[in-house]
Amino acid sequence: MSWDEWEQLKADAAARGSARMQLNHVPMDPGGSGTGDLKSDKKVWTKAGEDTKGLQDDVDKALGKLGDGQSGLGELSGVQSAAAQKELYASWKKYVEDVKGRCGELGGLMERSGRDLTMSDAEVKAELDKIQSKYQDTAAVGGQAKGR
Repeated sequence: MSWDEWEQLKADAAARGSARMQLNHVPMDPGGSGTGDLKSDKKVWTKAGEDTKGLQDDVDKALGKLGDGQSGLGELSGVQSAAAQKELYASWKKYVEDVKGRCGELGGLMERSGRDLTMSDAEVKAELDKIQSKYQDTAAVGGQAKGR
């Protein structure tokens, strides 16, 4: 398609009065209020944030059980499987601790977003990006051949 053809197609579409789409706009209802069916309930946001933060307690219990199960490992010298188990435990412990931290931060962000309803989409996205970059997954350990 040549440039002239493209320009002609655009001109034809403009002449037909093609509808434009605007995603950040709620169309006016016939009554003229402009609110439509868009609703945001602060209580729901707050409850969702509290529940997400509440997951930290269950994760903490899981961490305790994980530590209890690891406590009987004993001396590591000379036993390759014990050393591998210790390395795996450390990896999973960090991962689960990060899950706990992520629940707390995400829950707090949800509570703030619901309470204030003043954060722009860009601000919320920036906060979510901070959480994501802070809690990167741990590197794969189990099953990886080291130097072989």
